[in-house]
Amino acid sequence: MNIISWNVNGIRAADKKGLFDWLMKESPDIFCIQEIKALPEQVPPYIRNTPGYEIFWNPAERKGYSGVATFTKEKPSDIKNGFGIDKFDKEGRIQITEFSKFTLFNIYFPNGKKNKERLDYKLDFYDTFLGYVDNLKANGKNIVVCGDLNTAHKEIDLTHPKENEKNSGFLPIERSWIDTFIDHGYIDTFRHFNKEPNQYSWWDYKTRARERNVGWRIDYFFVNKKFLPNVKKAFIMQDVMGSDHCPISIELKF
Repeated sequence: MNIISWNVNGIRAADKKGLFDWLMKESPDIFCIQEIKALPEQVPPYIRNTPGYEIFWNPAERKGYSGVATFTKEKPSDIKNGFGIDKFDKEGRIQITEFSKFTLFNIYFPNGKKNKERLDYKLDFYDTFLGYVDNLKANGKNIVVCGDLNTAHKEIDLTHPKENEKNSGFLPIERSWIDTFIDHGYIDTFRHFNKEPNQYSWWDYKTRARERNVGWRIDYFFVNKKFLPNVKKAFIMQDVMGSDHCPISIELKF
């Protein structure tokens, strides 16, 4: 089974850059997208009716903002939009899909760069998510988490770590939360397979950073330790264009 996750930075904008054709060619078993920035009815009909997929949408209440969607070939047994907490759920950041062998979290984690209030919101979201996912794991569920975490974990995960130590996205408190998440028994699948530097998933549009590979790795697949033997491969699809992020992927075996 192949799962792809991609922050498309606007599904309509990405479609104009070839998203649908790319999806048809790539044909993953599950495709999780973040930052759709659209209501389902604003999305072209050929995407809403992508052949071979059931599609589940969770747009934000605010138009043109945030939102996630999950495309899946396998029919899930259950799907939830949100944690059941309005201040998080109204931003359309969370989709939890239940499959026979694992529970999949498709999440667009908040960005904390705007101000202290948004940084506090981001950290509160992190802690709420951790409590939610830990509860499922404690009840015997296998967990797959994908999406834009909006934080680079280690110095290897961005081009200019020293220059960004005081910026949200690489603050010690944000990075420490990822340490805590891992300590709770979750594996960063990409780093499990790949220890090399210069592996990024986001580049700043304004500075044309992608041309120079001046980037950040802020998009992740995590799994619980017990499920790790089912992960065959985890990789970044750096050559795929269409957003300021690129897709990331894992292959599972059962």
